[in-house]
Amino acid sequence: MTTLLDVHEIETAYGLSRVLFGVSIAVNAGECVCLLGRNGVGKTTTMRSIMGLTPPQAGRVVWKGTDITGWPPYHDFSIDRVFDLFPKLRELTGRNGGFLSGGEQQMLTIARTLMGNPELLLLDEPSEGLAPIVVDHLGEQIARLKREGLTILLAEQNVEFSLALADRVYVLEKGALRFSGPSAALRDNEALRHELLAL
Repeated sequence: MTTLLDVHEIETAYGLSRVLFGVSIAVNAGECVCLLGRNGVGKTTTMRSIMGLTPPQAGRVVWKGTDITGWPPYHDFSIDRVFDLFPKLRELTGRNGGFLSGGEQQMLTIARTLMGNPELLLLDEPSEGLAPIVVDHLGEQIARLKREGLTILLAEQNVEFSLALADRVYVLEKGALRFSGPSAALRDNEALRHELLAL
């Protein structure tokens, strides 16, 4: 399997407050990897460090063999393809994005990202604040993208949503990795899931 993204021992801080402590993750081509953890454990900071929005003070972010640590983020998925994935957006054409529901805004966010034809889709808490029926639809579309070969890195608190999609998972706690392995290891072990993720 070809590794697209390899994050080596990143340490990231906001000012003097260090948030990540030696986080390492790898994402192979065609898989869905989930970064799980409670609120405030460093999932979003990890994603921001990968994207270059909050560059790490130490460690490396490697994309397809090239060190991209600290590189700035840059912004031909077709509009027809977007409408195929999210038919509801066709109905909403011409409406201001600020007037859409939370679920519609999430669909629009993913659609805008896909317009750049990414090799890796990074999703940070896509199910947050959405109605269960919208979460189910979103999960179906993410699974569809995965089946079509898109590589996905998902940061989530929603354990069931994540484990249904992910091939592998990493669990963060207090800015450090606590677990890494196949999603089945968490899905099939309630005691481990409770130990790592229960409030």
